Amino acid sequence: MTLHSEVATAVPPASSEMMRAVVLDHFGDAGTLRIADVTMPTPVVGELLIRVVAAGLNQIDVTTRAGQGAAAGVQCFPAVLGHDFSGVVVQAPYEAFRLQPGDEVYGVSAAPRSTGSFAEYLTVPAQQVAPKPMVLSHAEAAAVPLAAITAWGAVVELAKAHEGQRILIHAGAGGVGHLAVQLAAYFGAHVIATASGRNTSWLHELGASETVDHTTTRFEDVVAEVDTVIDLVGDRFDHTGPRSLAVLRPGGLVVNVSSGTWPTLMDDAARAGVRATTYRMVPDAATLAVIGRLIDSGDLRVSVQEVFPLARIADAQRLLEAGHVRGKVVIQISGY
Repeated sequence: MTLHSEVATAVPPASSEMMRAVVLDHFGDAGTLRIADVTMPTPVVGELLIRVVAAGLNQIDVTTRAGQGAAAGVQCFPAVLGHDFSGVVVQAPYEAFRLQPGDEVYGVSAAPRSTGSFAEYLTVPAQQVAPKPMVLSHAEAAAVPLAAITAWGAVVELAKAHEGQRILIHAGAGGVGHLAVQLAAYFGAHVIATASGRNTSWLHELGASETVDHTTTRFEDVVAEVDTVIDLVGDRFDHTGPRSLAVLRPGGLVVNVSSGTWPTLMDDAARAGVRATTYRMVPDAATLAVIGRLIDSGDLRVSVQEVFPLARIADAQRLLEAGHVRGKVVIQISGY
């Protein structure tokens, strides 16, 4: 990947209280995004003011922009979207707080109810921020939070990954998937991952015991008796989610992370004699801190396919919408 220069200053602009941001004037395609000067946000009780160095791009950012996803939370236009960020603390809630001005941090914004991470500055609840992993650049760290917390919730909290467990992970090479594969393997599970053929060798490197090339093989023809399915596709492509019910053991669990794409999930699972739940990421500083330690110890790594400058955020979103991204796409905010 190509990384642009990072400016890790904790000093806000002295000349004005304005900042550059990507704004959305109305829901639509990627072409509706524009860069504008907007008023800097002001932190209130329990919030940090962060100077954003890089922002990760997630599917929810794309679907919200289009009027789906978290669009119901948009209070007014123009709106500033973006969830993942890595940056530097400018202002803390109080002098002895655990994070202080100058500290490098990463986390998940409160967008779309407040200014998101596609901006030079944001305010964010302190419980959604943790120290940035030391071994990562800001661009790499910005790719982690939402995807890693999602993977942790599905694999560790719900599936309770452990030695001897068989876990099938769909879309294993994606932003959430490649982290889920690593976490499941770290906790001792036998991991089976679906992906396109170009990614199968890479997934074995990440810890997958078996891989299935979904472009040439129906996974239900070669996989059976799994304990848990981590479904990152749902019913939006080739009935991937519903087909997964046939490979679960009786009483097994399907965790559907692709929310809204499989409306009959609970009824379908009940008829198949298996358990089911959806999952949505809940930002948590403690979980982010654990994930950071796993990254710093070398037990978890993040893949960034491409880093775009802020001016090319529309191109970045189009790339993500086209699919087949290995890992994550990131927007460099500082220095432009």
